[in-house]
Amino acid sequence: MKGLFKPKPRTPVEIVRQTRDLLLFFDRPPETRETKREEKQMSELCKNIRELKSILYGNSESEPVSEACAQLTQEFFQENVLPLLIKFLPKLNLEARKDATQVVANLQRQPVQSKLIASDFLEKNIDLLDILILGYENTDMALHYGAMLRECIRHQIVAQYVLNSPHMKKFFDYIQLPNFDIAADAAATFKELLTRHKSTVAAFLSTNYEWFFAEYNSKLLESTNYITRRQAVKLLGDMLLDRSNSAVMTRYVSSRDNMRILMNLLRESSKSIQLEAFHVFKLFAANQNKPADIVGILVANKSKILRLLDDFKIDKEDEQFEADKAQVMEEIAALELRE
Repeated sequence: MKGLFKPKPRTPVEIVRQTRDLLLFFDRPPETRETKREEKQMSELCKNIRELKSILYGNSESEPVSEACAQLTQEFFQENVLPLLIKFLPKLNLEARKDATQVVANLQRQPVQSKLIASDFLEKNIDLLDILILGYENTDMALHYGAMLRECIRHQIVAQYVLNSPHMKKFFDYIQLPNFDIAADAAATFKELLTRHKSTVAAFLSTNYEWFFAEYNSKLLESTNYITRRQAVKLLGDMLLDRSNSAVMTRYVSSRDNMRILMNLLRESSKSIQLEAFHVFKLFAANQNKPADIVGILVANKSKILRLLDDFKIDKEDEQFEADKAQVMEEIAALELRE
C-alpha cells in the first residue's frame, strides 16, 4: 500500500523556489536562525542542488528535458538565485560545491525562448564577476569559481567587463600561483578571455597595448617557470596570428625588445617552446616594414640566427614548418644594413 502514497514529484519551479528559500534562510544573521534546523536545512539544500543538476544534465535513467530545463532556467534567474548561490558556495560541502558549479555552468548555455537569459542577468549583476575572479585567491574555492567564470565568459558582455576591469592585471599573478591546479585553471581562463570574442579582444589589446604587453613579456614570456613560458609563447602566437589582431601584431613585431625576447626563446632547450617561438619570430622576419633597429639586430646576428634555424629540426615531418623556415632564412640572409 505504501507505493500508493508516494509524494508527487516536485516541478523544476518548486525546486528552484525552495532552493532560494533555503539560501535566504542561511543568508540571515546567525543569531536570527534556529540552530536546530540548520543541519536539516543544509541537507535539504544540498539535495535540491543535486536535483537541479539532474534536471539540467539528466541522469543514468533519463536525458534532460528541454522544457524542464527552460522552466528551471527562467525561475533561477527570475528569483535571483545566482547571487545567493555564489555567495553561499564556500559554506557548502565539497560534493554540493561541485554540483552547484555544474548547475551555474550549464545555465549559461540554457536557452529560454531561443535567448540566453543568463547574459542579460549577468549584465545587470556584473559585480558577481568580481567575486568569481577574486576566487582565485581562495585555495578552496578557486577551481569552482574559475569553472563558473569561464562559462560566464561565453557571454561577450561578461568577457568585455573582465578584460577592462582592474582585476585583469591579477591574472598575471594567478597564472604563477604555487598551486599547480589553480595556476593551470587561471591560465585556461586567461586564454579564454583573450581568444573567444575576437572584436572585444582586438579593442582591448589596442587600447591597453602598453601595460598589457609589458606585463606579458616580463611576467610570462620571461618567467622562470617552464610551463608558464611555454603556455605564454603559444598564446602569444594564437593572438598575433589572428586576423582580428593584425594592427596589434604589426605593432608588436616592430619592437626590438619584443624580438630579443623571442630570439632568447628560440634558443631554449625545449623543442615545444622553440617551435612556438619560431611561429612568432617568423612574423618579425616577414614584416616588410622592419624598423632600422630591428634590421640592425638581425644583420648583426645573421650568421648565428641562420645557423640556429638550419639546426632547428622538429620530431615529425611538417612541410609547412619547413617551408616557413626556408622563407625566414631567405628573408634574413637577404638583409643588409640600410645606409
